Amino acid sequence: MELKGKIVEILQVQTGEGRNGTWKKQEYVIELPGQYPKKVCFYIWGDMIDTVAIKEGEELTVSIDIESREYNGKWYTNIKAWKVNRDQPQTAAPAAPSDPSTWPTPADEVKSATEDFDDLPF
Repeated sequence: MELKGKIVEILQVQTGEGRNGTWKKQEYVIELPGQYPKKVCFYIWGDMIDTVAIKEGEELTVSIDIESREYNGKWYTNIKAWKVNRDQPQTAAPAAPSDPSTWPTPADEVKSATEDFDDLPF
């Protein structure tokens, strides 16, 4: 699943000790566009935090996994990012030449159409 939006908040890095050594995770809030914008909190785990170096205000597409688990009769949902892509600004398509003298003429189009058929075997 993917979330596409703007990072509106970066929360503090959380660290701790586990069976396998020290761990760290960081949570981010992304705002999804629409008539009624929604905010979603996701997290990144481990060395990926430094690799992606997310900044507030960036437009991103985040690939996520969602998983819920039960603990002491309550359910907790985790939204973990596994891939982050920075959205590139859209470049405008090149405009048509505004000078009519540079536009192709019907004679040019006929000429190019006949050139395509010059190599026919009959």
